[in-house]
Amino acid sequence: MIYTVGEMAKKLNVAASTLRYYDKEGLLPFLERSSGGIRMFKDDDLSWLQIIECLKKTGMPIKDIKHFMDCCMDGDSKIDERQSIIESQRDAVIKQIKEMQEMLDMLNYKCWYYETAKEAGTCAVHDDIQIENVPKKFHKFLNKK
Repeated sequence: MIYTVGEMAKKLNVAASTLRYYDKEGLLPFLERSSGGIRMFKDDDLSWLQIIECLKKTGMPIKDIKHFMDCCMDGDSKIDERQSIIESQRDAVIKQIKEMQEMLDMLNYKCWYYETAKEAGTCAVHDDIQIENVPKKFHKFLNKK
């Protein structure tokens, strides 16, 4: 089946202008055009677009996504390089997840901090709080206002 830019954008839940931008930046070397120059997306193109969106959402720069797509178009001779790119991006995402988890832990601590302060009517309740009255998961944050 053939899809227009708008139809494919809807399938991906992105703006049509995003797909046009990807095309302009050379990320869609697989894309076919009609004799009138209209972009024609096929069902097979969806998986390519999904990996582009995945890499973009992980923070990979467009120029690096283009390099990855170029390696894919080069075929099996670039399997090692393609694997290396994906593994490197995976490692970056793992690091991001760890950092985000640390931020979430801090925010959870601050929620607890203000909930207990609100119950006591003052943040001063934490000045002399006994460690056994603090959930263990928050011990690393003690003394942080």
